[in-house]
Amino acid sequence: MEIPEDRLYVTIYEDDDEAGEIWREKVGIPADRIFKMGKEDNFWEHGVGPCGPCSEIYYDRGELNGCGKPGCTVGCDCDRYMEFWNLVFTQFDKQEDGSYPRLANPNIDTGMGLERLAVIMQDVDSIFDVDTLKALRDAICEVAGVEYHKDHKVDVSVRVITDHIRSVTFMTADGILPSNEGRGYVLRRLLRRAARHGKLLGINHLFLADLCDVVINCSCEAYPELKEKRDYIRKVLTVEEKSFYKTIDKGMEILKDDIEEMKAKGETVMSGEKSFRLYDTYGFPIDLTEEILAEEGLSLDKDAFAAEMKIQKERARAARGESTYMGADETVYHKLDTAMVTNFDGYQKTELKGSKVLALVVNNEISDSATAGDEVSVFLDNTVFYAEMGGQVGDTGIIFCETGEITVTDCIKVVGGKIAHIGTVSSGSISVNDTVDVKVDAKRRLSISRNHSATHLLQKALREVLGTHV
Repeated sequence: MEIPEDRLYVTIYEDDDEAGEIWREKVGIPADRIFKMGKEDNFWEHGVGPCGPCSEIYYDRGELNGCGKPGCTVGCDCDRYMEFWNLVFTQFDKQEDGSYPRLANPNIDTGMGLERLAVIMQDVDSIFDVDTLKALRDAICEVAGVEYHKDHKVDVSVRVITDHIRSVTFMTADGILPSNEGRGYVLRRLLRRAARHGKLLGINHLFLADLCDVVINCSCEAYPELKEKRDYIRKVLTVEEKSFYKTIDKGMEILKDDIEEMKAKGETVMSGEKSFRLYDTYGFPIDLTEEILAEEGLSLDKDAFAAEMKIQKERARAARGESTYMGADETVYHKLDTAMVTNFDGYQKTELKGSKVLALVVNNEISDSATAGDEVSVFLDNTVFYAEMGGQVGDTGIIFCETGEITVTDCIKVVGGKIAHIGTVSSGSISVNDTVDVKVDAKRRLSISRNHSATHLLQKALREVLGTHV
């Protein structure tokens, strides 16, 4: 299908006479099909920075798609005139003071709505009727046992699933995994929203992975990575959908009861206590609660929810007692001299003589000395003990001097990057400023190092065999 030129219309910025002349004289668009619009419609800017007037190209889809009102033309809110192309003539640089000096290097930023163009070329009503999306839309209807264009609420759910399952399929192929932050959180929300709308359609079994096959089959010619990662994509979607179903059923029941109670009392805002109970006790996503409430014309008290979240965090923090190893209060380590550092010299050796004791923490308190039976954190000026800090686990071994010996059971980095040798005074006593010798359990260190290296080799092999998503 070719687009008839007599059905093309253009809108330009009202002060951009040059653009109007170009469309009339060089492109051949008649003056009666060129519309001048204000700054709100045809001047692109986003805060300060590059900006400029734009020209938008519209297609007249015919009277059957219009509102039927007299004077219906470009700019009407009905579906007759569809914008499918936008050209921004980026030539100004908006400043904080509101001025618009010209850019040294003006340019044209052009963007076409590919699927909108497909709607025009295939002469269908919307992007959900374009061949590729229609195949997915029809698959959803088949799974749910519903008909499209019969019920508005059903149509909304079908379109949501159609849009979201396509998005999550491509996102997963790009290596994004469901999580609680960043891109992973966007993926998780899309997946869960699609799953919930499946529930609204009466789908009570796992179905997202099967639908991703339709996306892959329709798009793999242009995006072969979809086919290559099919099994991986299916697995990610299945795991996430299973996880969501564990939380949604009970949460939906409780939320439904809460909504009925609110309506009975004439309330329009859900309390922070109720929304937080759904989130904290039943794992029900707060954004989903907000979305469902909005569908019922209700809202939630976000500030009260945030306050409940803060209380819970403080409660959890109090329960932990801010403890680290041996129950030592985190603030104890904060009390140590901030200038105190330990030099690590253990990459090539496991024994060291003549190290100095800089500080001791005994039974949660900074102390000058420790005796047999005391649990201690020892801080030295030099050490060969490797401290756990995200890599392999900390070393074990002994610290000893003329007056006593400490059995070291762990070694960690604490606040300020200080190295704490965790252990128990096994005999005698030890004091600050003592000169000590340190000895790492070399056999254990070697075994740990081998396993650590093997982990990296395994990771490398998995990435080469299964893909970089690992």
